[in-house]
Amino acid sequence: TQISGTTPSDYKLFQNYPNPFNPLTKIKYELKTPGFIKLNVYNINGKEVKTIVNEKQNTGVYEADFSATEYGSSLSSGVYFYRLFAGEKLVDTKKMIVLK
Repeated sequence: TQISGTTPSDYKLFQNYPNPFNPLTKIKYELKTPGFIKLNVYNINGKEVKTIVNEKQNTGVYEADFSATEYGSSLSSGVYFYRLFAGEKLVDTKKMIVLK
């Protein structure tokens, strides 16, 4: 969800909040230019767990929700990583913790 249409000076991925979380957390990011965006979550072994965003987005500030209980397949407690791609460019990867 876009929360601001201001033009950030760069691409930025913020630490999720709250962290650790159970069952819901928010991930905020900034996009310097419009383009195709992917925001993925991976387990500790590098296996993709969920694609949160997979679409073209405009310049601005965004926030995405991630639920550890989505689709009835609850994630186990542990460390997970989320990664933001803007076009072909990897913006950043951050660590988050599911705590039950």
